Amino acid sequence: MLEKLKQEVYDANLRLVREGLVLLTWGNASAVDRTERVVVIKPSGVPYAEMRPEHMVLVSLDTGQIIGGQLAPSADTPTHIALYTAFTEIGGIAHTHSLYATAWAQAKREIPPFGMTHADHFHGAVPCTRMLKDSEIRTNYEKNTGKVIVERFKKLDPLARPGVLVANHAPFTWCTTVGNAVENAVVLERIVQMASETLMLNRSTTPLKKSLLEKHFLRKHGKQAYYGQKDK
Repeated sequence: MLEKLKQEVYDANLRLVREGLVLLTWGNASAVDRTERVVVIKPSGVPYAEMRPEHMVLVSLDTGQIIGGQLAPSADTPTHIALYTAFTEIGGIAHTHSLYATAWAQAKREIPPFGMTHADHFHGAVPCTRMLKDSEIRTNYEKNTGKVIVERFKKLDPLARPGVLVANHAPFTWCTTVGNAVENAVVLERIVQMASETLMLNRSTTPLKKSLLEKHFLRKHGKQAYYGQKDK
């Protein structure tokens, strides 16, 4: 099972590069095996062209200690662990420094749902966290990055809004699988680009009215969802 998960995490990390969401080593993707209590994540600072599935690092979900692999895990591992611990429904996480989403994170702005493309994937605005305090930066910075994300989602459903902008930092996305977490990263970057273009054309644009937001999100994700093909 873990060998299969290592392959999935490796493939997900390479897709981040193919989709143009990662330059150099600016990103990472991970998955969790909750039965084994293991997080599989890419190694820190290793060029994507040089990575192989066997380079993926196994880390304890409970202690954060390396339990498999010869390389050091991503420096963002404590952030991933904080999210897996708090959001028990998710199975994969992607973190990028993609152009548009990172620009909005640096501007400390949430992404309003201006159109139906946004509403198809996010049940409302994509939230932005607060800035970390100096004390949170000095000590356990990566773990505290996860904590401010969890704090921002105190009253939100992480599967209904499967992504966040960390103020002054960059986006994180997640889903039930690491492959879908990467897909959400692709979607997030595109809807942020759309939001940027929309505001350039009309700065007074207002968010989508609630009825359209609900219709588009629930037709794909609600209990009575009818988008796509039914399982036979």
